[in-house]
Amino acid sequence: MISQKFKALDLFAGVGGLSYGFAHDKNFEIIAANEILSDMAQAYSLNHPTVKMYNCDIKDFGIKNLSEDLQIKKGDIDLIVGGPPCQAFSTVGKRLIDDPRGQLFQEYYRVLEELNPKVFLFENVKGLLSMQKGELLKTILSLFKSLGYKVKYDILNSADYGVPQIRERVIIIGTKLNQDFKYPEPTHSNENNNIFNQNLKPYLSLSEAISDLPFIKSNEESFEYNSEPQNNFQKLMRFNASKKLMDHNAPKNNDKLVKLMECLPDGGTPADVPEELRPKSGFKNTYCRLWWERPAPTITRNLSTPSSSRCIHPKAPRPLTTREGARIQCFPDDYIFYGSRSSKNLQIGNAVPTFLSIALKESIKRHLETDNKT
Repeated sequence: MISQKFKALDLFAGVGGLSYGFAHDKNFEIIAANEILSDMAQAYSLNHPTVKMYNCDIKDFGIKNLSEDLQIKKGDIDLIVGGPPCQAFSTVGKRLIDDPRGQLFQEYYRVLEELNPKVFLFENVKGLLSMQKGELLKTILSLFKSLGYKVKYDILNSADYGVPQIRERVIIIGTKLNQDFKYPEPTHSNENNNIFNQNLKPYLSLSEAISDLPFIKSNEESFEYNSEPQNNFQKLMRFNASKKLMDHNAPKNNDKLVKLMECLPDGGTPADVPEELRPKSGFKNTYCRLWWERPAPTITRNLSTPSSSRCIHPKAPRPLTTREGARIQCFPDDYIFYGSRSSKNLQIGNAVPTFLSIALKESIKRHLETDNKT
């Protein structure tokens, strides 16, 4: 029996983190994607050459394009996935209700209305829950319900699914199918919780994720792996990789900053270094070293900037490289990023970790296939 191919649409696609699981499953076909930033769209297309990419503002994208170019009609798409840019309601930075980016969920709603998929996946930052004292989330959920979707939301931590990073995200699922959607069960847990979760693996640490990459210094680069893969995660990341390591170069930092980074202990902060080396300004989580034997905290687009949130390598006096950031987000080493270092880091920092996408894909696939059987 031939399994049905479910047709999917990828909105606010970035480089394809949220849709990664669907793109790598023969039961799904991503028909088209929309992404406003040209470097992101280019990177997406390099990794997904068969997907029709619409590199434009989502306000200029919809069923009109899809029907003209791909003969897609309302009801032809089974699944829409997307995470509207979250700067407007992130807990980091200023949360402005009148920031137009905060209204992009309305465009997501419009595309849902135009295409009427069976299921949708909407991803966003945890800060969405507290925006306008919870009123924004209520608004978003009621808009989706007005289209006839049964809607539920949960906060999922990527580390619970084998990602070497503590990264919590709000995942809203809407369905028009009869049965209830079930979120993926965690496969990993914090060792302190393992007393209650005997069957779960411990969280993946930063060392398990990147120890085969060379410990280069400030302003250095290397195209050689440090060692053979040390574990299953590294084997998976290197499965299709070329012999030449890509995007593993460190920015040039000034001597004083290098000295500060050299003095930081594992997981250390500027409070742990001599006073004369401490920066004059910064927040409590800036100029901080990562922990070697723990998952990374949430990485951002500033993963190569020591003055940004904790991103200094546990063993080397420098911030993370683009390749290390990609590993922390579970992008395999053959995944292509495009443009300058800052553009590539934005592509990585904004993404959903691929392992979380795979876990969500499995749950959505079960949900869709159960409906086919009934």
